[in-house]
Amino acid sequence: MLGGEMALRRFWIEKEEMGGDEFVISGDLFHHLIDVCRLKEGYAFELLPGDGSAYLVEITKIEKKSLLVLRKGERALPPLPKPHIHLLVSLPRLPKMDFILEKSVELGVKTLTPFVSDFSFLRKLSDISENRKARWEKVVKGATRQCGRGDLMEVAEVTSLKSLLKDFNQNPARVGLFPFEGEGAMTFKEALRSAKVGESEEVCVFIGSEGGFSEEEVKAFRAHQMAPLTLGDQVLRVETACVAVAAILKYELSL
Repeated sequence: MLGGEMALRRFWIEKEEMGGDEFVISGDLFHHLIDVCRLKEGYAFELLPGDGSAYLVEITKIEKKSLLVLRKGERALPPLPKPHIHLLVSLPRLPKMDFILEKSVELGVKTLTPFVSDFSFLRKLSDISENRKARWEKVVKGATRQCGRGDLMEVAEVTSLKSLLKDFNQNPARVGLFPFEGEGAMTFKEALRSAKVGESEEVCVFIGSEGGFSEEEVKAFRAHQMAPLTLGDQVLRVETACVAVAAILKYELSL
């Protein structure tokens, strides 16, 4: 932190909402700072606009629906370490996606791509409304604010597994894995060694729905030389598998 002081609270803000050395904060962020966090005049905290920096500001004046802050410093935030983690998730029941998005942000996932597949709960791209996408964006921003991450996790457009595999280009810098509770599945450590994940820049993990992947989909993964791995003897829920995969990768790759 600046000057070696104790860790400051950090909050997400849109870049365009930041003015010069002094600027006004209103709307949802004002409500969060004042009504939820109960901040007072003179309180210092950091703002994260997603440009790789954290900006130290101090509240100088609080009014009924807005507050004024003074910018006092700036520091560069460390980027996400490589290999970057990309989760590609077969769409579960929609309420579960909020949890998956939130925990993926906290665990340092670079991007999350929802897709439809043979056993996904939703099987039409049109099932995802613009309102739902807006909600996902709000969840990501809220989780970013909570954990103090310096960038927004990207949530890609909903697509089909067929399209993802068609365009998937596996190379030494980008490897793919898929949890599969079937014959030939390796342990997580074996799969990481087999795919040489530690030498890559990106690792993409395809998470199946409650019903897993169909036989045809498994054949398609194998055709792309993706390593099947097991997450243990217990069958995990989709949201549990997402958290487990991200956490294990962070631990095994020292991210």
